[in-house]
Amino acid sequence: MFKTCFSFTLFILTFAFGRAQSDGPLDIRMDFESYDPPSTLVVPENPVSAARYPFVDVHSHHWNMAKMDLAPLIREMDSMNMAININLSGRGGQALLDMMENIRQQGYEDRLLLFTNIEIRSIDESDWVENTLKQLEFDVANGARGLKIYKSQGMFHRDSQDQRIPLNHPKLDAVWHKCGELGIPVLIHAADPKPFWQPLDSLNERWLELKLRPGRKRNDQDPAPWETIISEQHDIMRRHQGTTFINAHFGWFANDLGRLGTLLDEMPNMMVEFGAVIAELGRQPRFARAFFEKYQDRILFGKDAYNPDEFPTYFRVLESADEYFPYYKRYHAFWKMYGLDLPDSVLRKIYFENAARIIPGIDQSLFTR
Repeated sequence: MFKTCFSFTLFILTFAFGRAQSDGPLDIRMDFESYDPPSTLVVPENPVSAARYPFVDVHSHHWNMAKMDLAPLIREMDSMNMAININLSGRGGQALLDMMENIRQQGYEDRLLLFTNIEIRSIDESDWVENTLKQLEFDVANGARGLKIYKSQGMFHRDSQDQRIPLNHPKLDAVWHKCGELGIPVLIHAADPKPFWQPLDSLNERWLELKLRPGRKRNDQDPAPWETIISEQHDIMRRHQGTTFINAHFGWFANDLGRLGTLLDEMPNMMVEFGAVIAELGRQPRFARAFFEKYQDRILFGKDAYNPDEFPTYFRVLESADEYFPYYKRYHAFWKMYGLDLPDSVLRKIYFENAARIIPGIDQSLFTR
């Protein structure tokens, strides 16, 4: 009897184990980047292919504008209702002249605007200040509408003593002051998202991006602490109240709008644009909408990388009340987003009115057609 029961029990266990094996592996672990199931949520969807109002993109890059056939770019802009594209990569000097000439010859000087750039690695030269100020005057006289400072300039550019050049270097004060005199804004990209400086572990929200783009990982010695680089740009903004500064990427505080609001209150000459951080805003729709309503005079539309198929996500976050829709780069945002459903009065300011107020020479008729 005992042998019979034992044999039957063994048969059941063997059968169950065999069924488990045939039904698939017991170990269902997978890599984080592999888990991306389609949502089963059924909610209204209202994708937005073109902006509700003509808009100014204050953060774009077109490196070959001196030789480009500009008509395809203009057609793309028209398809999304972009009135003005601001190319921050104007370089300056002869390069800027060449771009301006190509733009004028093709008849798009009202649609394509340029910001100039400066070289700071030669800052130790005795005539650096004089020559740089002359270049700024020359560039503005020849069509530049602002100055762009790249993140590399405040992070990696070094002087003749191999020291990192901070944005609040004493010699740069003359540049910020001159921009105020000339009436042009300064768009500054300082640092990168703060998690790039944090340990690369399971608690880092940018883990996937840093795994796929390991060159973006930073630490306090490479090139400096995040707080140091961020505070250097705030220092110049506080000390140069006569100059308008555009803080790129919401100053990397799109995930801490309370802190960003405090900074905006402290520095009335600081504007912000949301290039590459729209996913941060879309995951906090109620708080972000309240922020946009409070600071509606201080926010500009910026995209950064010019990829036409990515703009509709920005329009959808700003204009719609849609729920739970994805961002287009999972390594930037593995979460879903929600529309802010901003009022028309706020949208008009963000899309064009604020830019027209601070950037010289914008053709207002482009927004009334």
